[in-house]
Amino acid sequence: MSDDEGRQATMSTAMVEAIATEMRDNDEVFYMGEDVADYGGIFDSTDGLLEEFGHDRIMDVPISETAYIGAAVGAAQAGMRPIAELMFVDFFGVCMDQLYNQMAKNTYMSGANVNVPMVLTTAVGGTYSDAAQHSQTLYGTFAHLPGMKVVVPSTAYDAKGLMHNAIRDDDPVVYMFHKRLMGIGWMPAPDGPKTAVPEEPYTIPFGQADIKREGADVTVVTLGLHVHRALEAAAKLADDGIDVEVIDLRTLVPLDEATILESVQKTGRLVVVDEDYRSFGLTGEVISRVVEAEPDALEAVERLAIPDVPLPYARPLENRVIPDSDDIEDAIRKTQP
Repeated sequence: MSDDEGRQATMSTAMVEAIATEMRDNDEVFYMGEDVADYGGIFDSTDGLLEEFGHDRIMDVPISETAYIGAAVGAAQAGMRPIAELMFVDFFGVCMDQLYNQMAKNTYMSGANVNVPMVLTTAVGGTYSDAAQHSQTLYGTFAHLPGMKVVVPSTAYDAKGLMHNAIRDDDPVVYMFHKRLMGIGWMPAPDGPKTAVPEEPYTIPFGQADIKREGADVTVVTLGLHVHRALEAAAKLADDGIDVEVIDLRTLVPLDEATILESVQKTGRLVVVDEDYRSFGLTGEVISRVVEAEPDALEAVERLAIPDVPLPYARPLENRVIPDSDDIEDAIRKTQP
């Protein structure tokens, strides 16, 4: 760490810093997407990059996800390192063939004769009344499909280190940033995602979860926005003598099973919290892996996720289906003797 390690930055600023550094160091890195050039990204994901790198490397594209993500795959196979932004993860259906049958599979299908070193950035999450087609996370959908690494930062420090690692990786990386954490003016972030961020480059390895809060009584495994909601619940429960450990997965693929298992062996109690759908998703996967590896370690387990319904537009209904800190607190209390 340098002397500037106390410098505070938002998550969007941290992401942009990493992208700019990689673009300066490697002429093969470029960014393409809808409203990423002149507008700077609707969630500030490319703010200020156009001024330095111009339209040749920060490219606005037509509203055709099929075309430009396919172009990114081709550019990656030709030796470039594109970053393609899918404005909302909900739009993945338009370009799923390019993502899963090309981006994720072409290294395997070519017998490793080509690599696909590209990053797909995409905005995820609700909490701001954008309804069912603009509010999903869908972490589990991408993690379920082999061939892609899946990254979900929760703080500015993590966002920068994970972005550096993603751009340098020789395999396709899906980098999923939560809108509520970006620190943009019209969508206030909770306390927590704005952190100290060094100016110099650094990487955070994939498959390395971070224990955001150490505790002895119960393990909470989560990611993205719900890291901060879990920390809020943990602070409340500390007043009642319940000591909560909060694990931020940071990446789903690869998944850091070792950190989860070590924590559960210590606490004996597990709560998994996710902003994705409950069925066939992250909560069930994490619990299953713990049970398979350490069947005698668990004394109690709970999970929180989105019910299997489309995300509502109405704010009271949206708040009802997305777990909040009170829901996490209640789930933790259920695990206590």
